[in-house]
Amino acid sequence: MRLACDTGGTFTDLVVERGEEIRQFKSSTVLADPVKGVLDVLTLAAEAYGQDTATFLGQATTFIHGTTRAINAILTGNTARTAFLTTKGHPDVLVIREGGRIEPFNFTVPYPEPYVPRRLTFEVPERIDAQGRVVEPLDEAAVLAIIERMKALDVEAVGVCLLWSVVDDRHERRVGELLAEHLPNLAVTLSHVLNPTLREYRRASATVIDASLKPLMFAYLNGLTERLRQAGFQGRTLMVTSGGGIMDAEAVARAPIHSINSGPAMAPVAGRYYADRDFKSDVAIVADTGGTSYDISLVRDGRIPWTRETWLGQRFRGHMTGFPSVDVKSIGAGGGSIAWVDSGGLLRVGPKSAGSTPGPVAYGKGGTEPTVTDCSLILGHIDADFFLGGAMALDRPAAALALEAQVASKLGLSIEEAAAAVLALASEKMVGAIDEITVNQGIDPSSAVLIGGGGAAGLNAVAVGRRLGCAGVLIPEAGAVLSAAGALMSELSSDYAQMLFTTSQRFDEAAVNDVLAVLESRCRAFAEGPGEGALETVIEFSVEARYPHQIWEIEVPLEGARLEGAEALATLKSAFHDTHKAIFEIADRHSEVEFVTWRAKVRCRLRDDETGRVPSVDNGVGLATRRQVYLAGSGWVDATVARFEAMQAGEPVAGPAIIESSFTTVVVDPGTVAVRTEGGGIKVTF
Repeated sequence: MRLACDTGGTFTDLVVERGEEIRQFKSSTVLADPVKGVLDVLTLAAEAYGQDTATFLGQATTFIHGTTRAINAILTGNTARTAFLTTKGHPDVLVIREGGRIEPFNFTVPYPEPYVPRRLTFEVPERIDAQGRVVEPLDEAAVLAIIERMKALDVEAVGVCLLWSVVDDRHERRVGELLAEHLPNLAVTLSHVLNPTLREYRRASATVIDASLKPLMFAYLNGLTERLRQAGFQGRTLMVTSGGGIMDAEAVARAPIHSINSGPAMAPVAGRYYADRDFKSDVAIVADTGGTSYDISLVRDGRIPWTRETWLGQRFRGHMTGFPSVDVKSIGAGGGSIAWVDSGGLLRVGPKSAGSTPGPVAYGKGGTEPTVTDCSLILGHIDADFFLGGAMALDRPAAALALEAQVASKLGLSIEEAAAAVLALASEKMVGAIDEITVNQGIDPSSAVLIGGGGAAGLNAVAVGRRLGCAGVLIPEAGAVLSAAGALMSELSSDYAQMLFTTSQRFDEAAVNDVLAVLESRCRAFAEGPGEGALETVIEFSVEARYPHQIWEIEVPLEGARLEGAEALATLKSAFHDTHKAIFEIADRHSEVEFVTWRAKVRCRLRDDETGRVPSVDNGVGLATRRQVYLAGSGWVDATVARFEAMQAGEPVAGPAIIESSFTTVVVDPGTVAVRTEGGGIKVTF
């Protein structure tokens, strides 16, 4: 039995896989103690299987966890008090950053604050040049003086990024040894270990971000594994990474920067699988609608989208992680997004969310501001007595009173008109976000299927899909827990990199192959260690390369594990030109090529199939009942209500209709038809 758990801002999702069957569970996230939310949903699952928690957990071999704990700590400023050690003369690496502005002529925007303030930035007297020569020896006495100053400032973590440590790491290693000797309880990250690549700002930013997360994530993951053990779990605990893979929890605790986007990264993995299985489409817009955010990504040609520039916050105004990750765009629009009227009398939805505490007004937990969920309840889209399968009763009158007082009366609308306007505005925000990753990149949405994931996806997925002109909408059988389902499909993986600059004109074949051999040995060690017992192990090599005088590199895959002879070099050069052409629509095939950083990625497949199936409910009743629902442009209509799990494959349900399960509600608009697929999802065509 395998367990996958995703902790969101509103709900904690759990998928239980036993043999070829998966079952899904949800419980409220406990923001003050996220591990309690995890234990709560595990207890809920154990009860569903008729077992106590210890017996249930004792059968599990693997627990895969995704969490927003790291990124939330960064966004709220709750990371450790972190110092930054850098080469003397370079204290402004984190201040100056890299060139780039969102609005080049808007000088009213304050210059972003560095991740580590100058008062906690220390200059280390030392210098190694780009060829690895020692220009200025390391002043160990100065380092010891810095350590004493850090003690006085109650520093909890430190990131060390010395100039050209990616070429020769002797000074950086020695600083690490001194820190370990004199501040043994301090969390330390060395840049050449974490991210040995070119680009000083990216390397420094990654280093201090990672260091700042170590105390928090070590305590969180240690608490998670210990409390799971106490609850009866004796299996392996894995964490989802920003790159769309999984790693052992201990490895993530040592390098917590990999967990920053762990939750959203899994939705594209699951979306790609379901789009191919249930819709036979290799182009999919994956939209994961939670209580707080709307996370979207674009799967093309069956490939998971990647970005080399991962920013925390706005591009150029936030902080760069320095690592590639699954490319996911997030906006503040979800089931818990709050509806409000601004000072100019305009309706707004989000970005503020009610979260799990206090939650929407209808939850009865103290929420006073109307949300998207409240509006869906008011319009009859959500059954007040069947929310989470009846485990949680909703208060419709309280939601209506809040919407009337804070939105409807201010806009001069009826309660139903106001609620419909809130849903329409939320849908338009989602459409705008999807336009940015499709139309703005030359992709026609009509060629794509929209995958609706998350518990709130079905409330307006059909409306969003019709507005975009998509080929159709798919709500997968495990769509309500899409990210958690994706975690079950992911592979154990790890990435390694080493910088070695060489050019195609003066190609150092021996040195390159030495680097590739080292990278391969590290991948093999991972496969024989954490990846032991995998069904299949794949190692992929690549290099970051550029034309002479270019500022940025692009990543080019290598055909094999080594580069031997003129023909292999010519093939690599041709691959670079082809990749450059594909990205920028131009290639200079007569130009030489510069190779900068060599990479290797190892992937270990843990199971044969992607995931199991959700069991159907065979109660002989496909169409359960009917009820009045309010739809924009139609008013109150008598709509068919079907039970998701009871629908048979191929069974059509024409709109207007509501398809509901214990975990989600799908609004089928007039003029559309929903059909249960052989794979168990709901396919809606227009």
